[in-house]
Amino acid sequence: MLVKTHLVISLFFILILMPIVNNPVAFTVVFLVATVLPDVDSRFSFIGQKKIARVLQFFTKHRGIIHSFTLLFLIVFFLILFFPTLSLGFFLGYGIHLFVDSFTKDGIVPFYPLKVKSKGMISSGGKIESGVFVVFVMLNLAVIMVRIASVF
Repeated sequence: MLVKTHLVISLFFILILMPIVNNPVAFTVVFLVATVLPDVDSRFSFIGQKKIARVLQFFTKHRGIIHSFTLLFLIVFFLILFFPTLSLGFFLGYGIHLFVDSFTKDGIVPFYPLKVKSKGMISSGGKIESGVFVVFVMLNLAVIMVRIASVF
């Protein structure tokens, strides 16, 4: 999936969960960073084009360990130990990215190093993804409108 689709899907979950989190600003920032982070292993991605990402890309392949729940669980374990306030936003942002990518034709290896792949029929940047993007933009607008209406 493209970064814009990941972000619009993540924004939907942020909007839904915002009223129940303790620190909405930290939650939102960590959620959005974690949403784009798995694509650091692709030199074609928004975050993968940064110079620091090139070093990591030398040691990993796209949709390998970085696109796995195995790595997510390890990172979240350490976040819970040292930065518990950030752990939920990180878990959800990164996890939703992986879940969404599991519906693409390239798929993911969810429990690396196991070779079992989870994949679907959506082409990254294709018509179905564009439809998913539009649906989530409309859902986001609907949630915002409901929140605004509930204030008045």
